[in-house]
Amino acid sequence: MMMDDVRSLAYRLLLQMEKRAACPDRLLRVALGRRSSLEPRDRALLTELVYGVLRWRQRLDWHLEVLTAGKRLDADVRVLLRLGLYQILFLERVPAHAAVHATVEVAKVARGQRTAGLVNAVLRRALRMEDRWPWPKPEENAVQWLSVLTSHPVWFAEYALKRWGFEEARAVLSANNDPAGTTCRVNPLKAHRDQVIQWFRERNITAEPSPFVPTAVRLGPLRMDVVQSEPFEQGWIQVQDEASQMVAMVVQPQPEGRVLDLCAGFGGKTTHLGILMKNRGEIVAVDRDAWKLEELHENARRQGLDCVRTVQADVMELNPKATGLFDCVLVDAPCTGFGVLRRNPDIKWRRGARSPYRASLTQKAFLRQAARFVRKGGILVYATCTVFELENQGVADDFTQAFSEWVRESAAEVLPESCRSAAMGPYVATWPHRHGTDGFFIARWRRRA
Repeated sequence: MMMDDVRSLAYRLLLQMEKRAACPDRLLRVALGRRSSLEPRDRALLTELVYGVLRWRQRLDWHLEVLTAGKRLDADVRVLLRLGLYQILFLERVPAHAAVHATVEVAKVARGQRTAGLVNAVLRRALRMEDRWPWPKPEENAVQWLSVLTSHPVWFAEYALKRWGFEEARAVLSANNDPAGTTCRVNPLKAHRDQVIQWFRERNITAEPSPFVPTAVRLGPLRMDVVQSEPFEQGWIQVQDEASQMVAMVVQPQPEGRVLDLCAGFGGKTTHLGILMKNRGEIVAVDRDAWKLEELHENARRQGLDCVRTVQADVMELNPKATGLFDCVLVDAPCTGFGVLRRNPDIKWRRGARSPYRASLTQKAFLRQAARFVRKGGILVYATCTVFELENQGVADDFTQAFSEWVRESAAEVLPESCRSAAMGPYVATWPHRHGTDGFFIARWRRRA
C-alpha cells in the first residue's frame, strides 16, 4: 500500500469516528485484517495516525483556530487538517513538506480540488509559524493551558485543576497522552511466567515481570499483533493491564465456589476469576450483548476453562430467585472510562461535564442490585476504570452508609504486598502517572453472616 493510501485510510477511519462513536481499536483491527499484505511499517503508521489525531485533537483544533482565525470548518475538512497537522507537529520522521503534499492528495480524492486548495493553504501557513504559536500562559489561564497543552476537554481540565491543583493535574493529564504498553496475564493452568518471558525474549521482544502483579508480564514495543502470537493462541496469556488484574484478585474467589460476574463483557476478568478458582466451581457471567458473550466463550475455551456459564440479560432484570445466591459477586460497572484514556483517547471527546453524575446513578443502581445476589458471609466487589470521585468513592461510600448489613473491608489487604501502594484508605486506586497502569478503582464488602 502506498503511503498516501495509508493516510487515506486513516482519514476515513477518523471521519467515521467523528460522525459516530466507535472503538478505534476494533476499527483498526477490521481495517488491518482486510489488508493482510500491508507492510509492518504501514500498519504502524496507520495506527500512529489514528491514535495520534484522537489523542491530540484538542491541541490540533487550537492550532486550527489560530490558523483559520476561528473559521467554521466542515467535519471532513477539519479531520483532513487534523491529520496533516498531526504529521507536521508530532511526527519527526515524516518530512513536513511531504506530510502537506500527502494530505493534499488525500483531500483531492476525498473532496475535490477546492478543498485540497484550502488544506494546502492552511497547512503551509502552519509550516511558516515555526515557533511563533501564541501559546496560552499557565499563570494567566491555567485551565486553557491544561486543556490545550495536554489536549483534554476544558470541562475536564477545570475538574482536574480544582481537584488536584496545577502540578498534579498536569501530571495526571500528561500521563493520559503516553501510549499504554502491553501487559499480559499469565495463565498458570497452561504456562509459567518465566516460560512466557523467555518466548518473547527469544524473538527480541522486551519482556519483564510486573513490579505489581506476580502473574503479569510487561512487554516492550511489539512488531506483531500479540493476539496472533503462539502464547495467546495456546491460552498461555491474556492481554490485560495490571490494574484490571487486581480486580479479580480483590474478589479472591475460592475453588469450588459460586461467583457472579455482572457486566462481564469480553471476559478478561471473568477468565481471571476462573483461573484463580483453578477451574473448579461455577462462574455465571452476565452481559446484555450476545456478541460480547460469544467472545467471552472463546476466551474461556482458549484458556482451558469450562467453569463459566454465560447469561445474556439486563443486569437490572435479573432475579436472585432464578439464579440462586453466590459466594462472590463482581460489579465491573459501566463508567466514563477516564482511567483508560491512554488506550482509548476517543473517550475524551464522547463525554461531558455531567457524564460522571449520570454514570454514578447507574452505578448505584447496579451495586444495590448486585448486593441482592450475595449469600450471607459472601463478598461483593465494585470496580470502575475511571478517576471521578462521584463514580468511585462517592458510589462506594453511599452504599456503605445505606446498608448496615454490609461491612466494608480493605481492598488492598487481600492483594500482594507489591500492590499496596495502590491503597487509598479502604479502597484501591491505580493511576497511570503513579503506577504506570490504567486508572482503576476497587471496593470490597462482606455481607454479615
